[in-house]
Amino acid sequence: MTMLLVADLLLVALVTAAAWAMPALARPSLPFGVRVPPGRVTDRAVTEQRRVYTRRVLGLGALAALAAPPLLMLSGPERVPALAPAVLVPADAVAYYLAYRAVRTAKSHGNWYAGSRQGVTADTTLRTDPVRVPWLWLAPAALVLIAGAVTGITRYGGLPATLPTQRGMGVDLAHRVGTTPPIAFAPVLVQAVLTVLMPLLAAGLTRARPELDAARPAGSARRYRAYLKGVIRLAFATAACANLSVFLIALQIWEILRPSVIVTVVTYLPLGAALVAWIVFELRVGQAGHRLPPEPGEEAEDSDLVQRDDDRHWHLGGFVYANRADPALYVHQRAGGASWTMNLGHPLTWAVLAAVLVVALLAAAGAIPLPAR
Repeated sequence: MTMLLVADLLLVALVTAAAWAMPALARPSLPFGVRVPPGRVTDRAVTEQRRVYTRRVLGLGALAALAAPPLLMLSGPERVPALAPAVLVPADAVAYYLAYRAVRTAKSHGNWYAGSRQGVTADTTLRTDPVRVPWLWLAPAALVLIAGAVTGITRYGGLPATLPTQRGMGVDLAHRVGTTPPIAFAPVLVQAVLTVLMPLLAAGLTRARPELDAARPAGSARRYRAYLKGVIRLAFATAACANLSVFLIALQIWEILRPSVIVTVVTYLPLGAALVAWIVFELRVGQAGHRLPPEPGEEAEDSDLVQRDDDRHWHLGGFVYANRADPALYVHQRAGGASWTMNLGHPLTWAVLAAVLVVALLAAAGAIPLPAR
């Protein structure tokens, strides 16, 4: 139970850190997912909601940490982990949404866009000269995957009749299940899925519609390219970190490495390092690269336009986008950090979601057979 509690507390800390950093990672003109003109970035309503949101997130994190031990005890003999973090995530989401509603209400009542000239800009060279994907950065994730596969194949013949089960980022030695290929090689499958998804993610991001600044179109387009390259590099590096954490879990399941508090903490370290890297990157570079320094000549660029107020197409705090008139399938999400979302106004989005739902239902119903030993 001690290892599961340590894992829960570490996850609570990670969730709290990510939620706390989210507003700071977004563009100043997008506080809590609300589009505001440059002159309203430091409006009292915005700064006040930043303070309120910070207090709420830190308070919720403290409550989740205090609730973690009793929740783990009340989960029964199965010791279901991550109950406290699972409750914390929607609680932080509610705190973010409340701040979003408050800023949007202040914007509406104050008529913040009155008298401004609104506009949008596009970079067509992203189609004719797309960002080159740095494929070499995917090599570490592939190497960890190979190490996991080779270790699993080598160890499989000597595995006992039962294996310990994974509990969150730890392993429960007391609860064991029969040794079958799906159970034994589940970590390797997770590694493979992560590694294969990365090239698909990179391809999608290079074709996603960028969020450019209508006031400084040329400068923001250059910064976005630099930002996108950094995002892809970090995504590939994060896949390597995730694969390494999964590999450490696999070593415990295969009884090569004995579970302990130290091992559980070490298992979290790669994911923690990836999270820190993302936060540092976003704080230094900024969402869509808005914090990158301008090149000579870009300081004077000013089209005398402000970015178009398109709040009507964004919902749930800037996490959901729906615009039938927009041909883009992927758009940069308004919430802080490097995140994209699918346009729910695009027919292909619903086709993808339907396919995912069908596969999930078939798997849940057992219609997709799994190999037996």
